[in-house]
Amino acid sequence: MPRESLPNSSQDEVLQWIANYQATEDDKAQTNLVVHYRYLVESIARKYARGKSNYDDIVQVGMLGLLGAIRRFDSDFGRSFEAFAIPTIVGEIKRFLRDKTWDVHVPRRIKELGPRIKATVEALTIELQRSPTIDEIAKRLEVKEEEVLEAMEMGRSYQALSMDRSIEADSDGSTITFFDVLGKDDEGFEMTNKRLVVAEAFEVLNDREKQIIHLTYIEQQSQKDVGERLGISQMHVSRLQRKAIKKLQAVLLETDYVSS
Repeated sequence: MPRESLPNSSQDEVLQWIANYQATEDDKAQTNLVVHYRYLVESIARKYARGKSNYDDIVQVGMLGLLGAIRRFDSDFGRSFEAFAIPTIVGEIKRFLRDKTWDVHVPRRIKELGPRIKATVEALTIELQRSPTIDEIAKRLEVKEEEVLEAMEMGRSYQALSMDRSIEADSDGSTITFFDVLGKDDEGFEMTNKRLVVAEAFEVLNDREKQIIHLTYIEQQSQKDVGERLGISQMHVSRLQRKAIKKLQAVLLETDYVSS
């Protein structure tokens, strides 16, 4: 279905498509959802891609995450579908990147470290009767933890997905491929996932912290003005602001939307 046939789709329409697909595996509802959210997937994929070819592969993996989110979404939990789908899509992409490696030059020391890590993991698992930590592996091999992590990431094989790979089959055996859901770019849609994640992150703040962040960053008021408005000192405003920012950073770092 071309993108032009889905102008300004409302949240109610989206929820109805999801309900239809979950109830009857309605092919039209699924196609509508895939087309509607393709650009959310693409905006997330751009964050993790390292080139045009890798971007295409990551988009395909993200689309699989989207389909999984469509199947599992439950509107009774009170979250929007986008807020539910974004972590699912990101998780699918991260799993793909964990299990695959990109077509880049791998340093010799990392290549040689890989087999040693595997043998060490096996030995420590027997000794400890559990899976060893990265720190324990690094200490046994007398290398840095960062080297262990790098070797584990780079030591896996890469396998691309084809754009004509089937992503779903309905009851009569027909399939849909990624070529079937290509459409036009939506202006401004790229920032949707970031806005939703930030909105979710705000839930870790208490009411006073939310108020201070709103007054200082949205209304652009000075800390002095905020303090006078709330009846507290400027220093107290500054402390609460720093505390709120640290809370937000901690949540956003978990989803990789800010750099550490």
